[in-house]
Amino acid sequence: MGLDEKRKVWVVGHKNPDTDSICSAIAYAYLKSRTSEGEEYEPKRAGELNEETKYVLRAFGADTPGLITDVGAQVKDIEIRCVPGISEDISLKRAWDMMRDLNVPTLAITDEEGYMTGLITTQDITTSYMDVYDNYILSRAQTRYKNILDTLDGTLLCGDEDACFTEGKVIVGSANPEIMEEFIDDHDLVIMGSRYEAQVCAIEANAGCMIIAGDPKISKTIIRMAADHGCTLITTAYDTYTTARLINQSMPIRFFMHRHSLVSFETEELVDGVRDIMSKERHRYFPILDENSKYVGMISRRNLLNMQKKQLILVDHNEKSQAADGIDGADILEIIDHHRIGSLETISPVFFRNQPVGCTGTIVYQMYQEQGVEIPKQIAGLLCSAILSDTLLYRSPTCTPLDRIAAEALAKIAGIQTEEHAKAMFQAGSDFGSKTPAEICYQDFKIFTQNEIAFGVGQISAMTQEELEQVKEILLPYLPQVLQEKGISMVFLMLTNIIDETTYLICTGENADALVEQAYEKKKTGDYHVLKDVVSRKKQLIPALMTALQGQ
Repeated sequence: MGLDEKRKVWVVGHKNPDTDSICSAIAYAYLKSRTSEGEEYEPKRAGELNEETKYVLRAFGADTPGLITDVGAQVKDIEIRCVPGISEDISLKRAWDMMRDLNVPTLAITDEEGYMTGLITTQDITTSYMDVYDNYILSRAQTRYKNILDTLDGTLLCGDEDACFTEGKVIVGSANPEIMEEFIDDHDLVIMGSRYEAQVCAIEANAGCMIIAGDPKISKTIIRMAADHGCTLITTAYDTYTTARLINQSMPIRFFMHRHSLVSFETEELVDGVRDIMSKERHRYFPILDENSKYVGMISRRNLLNMQKKQLILVDHNEKSQAADGIDGADILEIIDHHRIGSLETISPVFFRNQPVGCTGTIVYQMYQEQGVEIPKQIAGLLCSAILSDTLLYRSPTCTPLDRIAAEALAKIAGIQTEEHAKAMFQAGSDFGSKTPAEICYQDFKIFTQNEIAFGVGQISAMTQEELEQVKEILLPYLPQVLQEKGISMVFLMLTNIIDETTYLICTGENADALVEQAYEKKKTGDYHVLKDVVSRKKQLIPALMTALQGQ
């Protein structure tokens, strides 16, 4: 992270977010941005929005927070070394020089658009030098004369540097001219010294290229003869031995690079998976691709040690089962919540504010007051909506005087009537006609654990009994699938009539009905457990179920 770059901190609520978790995340991110320096706070969501929350965001012109499906460390959180991609046309010598200068054992080959087409390693280059005995390999590799000039620090006296050596073998013309005529074939590349007669012999034998070592003075006659015969003529200051030793390094890397079964990672990939793959591979460096599959750089195993974890502030939850996936791989900085203290553990101490109020939005409102930050109209509307939603317009037993005071104060700033706005919210949230069973079931769904028994509890609220009956017919046959999808023992769905302040509980799973009857000492009526005056999952249902489980 550069000196001027701010550390990013995500403010996020629980999975299957409700209005409180979304609105509190937006409001708290705004508050932190106004009161902190050196960090950039951004609200996020860990799931899809329900219709009620969508209505609230539209009503106050607020942007939908970005979706995060996993907060575990990703490749983009690692310091990626920006090793440039190279063309497949460059010489082995040029690639070796880059590896030495950059101190890397691997280079990525990319095309003109930045897509990776292959890899070359130091081992590939040493193999090309030590294990190749084919004197035709330079032509089979379609070596450009430009590469030969670069490798030998040569000077082109005639010919086209962009052309390729495509036919013939490489030989050293050290014999006398009479003998040379016997082993020079058409198109061969001949390395020789300054002997005039030998140069004439090579040209007349139709050599394709002649490299004259020792940086000699070449006669105009030889240059003219070479041009007339279509022979490329190059001089180099290196002696004949060194020239012969270096010539293979002019071959293009495309002849030796790896093109298939390449191991690469994308910036969005999770580090846990990357680490597992790295442990099974012998490579030291691995190429990284961006979201468009274009090459961006390299990482090594050592880079994993300096990984920057995601920085998070959690709102409206403090249980691992309700947190975004990968929470163990993130750094939690703060928790702002109004639920029971759950199972979430942190590596280091964090700021944890937990109050027995009806809504996280109430706590956030208090923090604005305590820090003397003026609440904008939009933020006021969002926080007020969160309180009205969580307290069911003050009908929930979780509602405290602090919630009501906060909501009414926020309503004045937002310019809304609480009862009118709440009814519009609830009406939007109970529009189930176009939703799938999964969308309805999981719009406000949380998983809890007691005595190593995991169970899920969802809540759907509506203004009329007719709407709840419609939901029951949709969800009752879907409940067994929820058990499988979530890997839990029991599932309970609260169908809450806001006006009558009654919950019609449907459930499935081994001993689910018996657990409810034990908790409330009431027999099941038809498809429902009718729970009069029970409207709060947090304060009325979960404690009763937990107590019943403890007694088993």
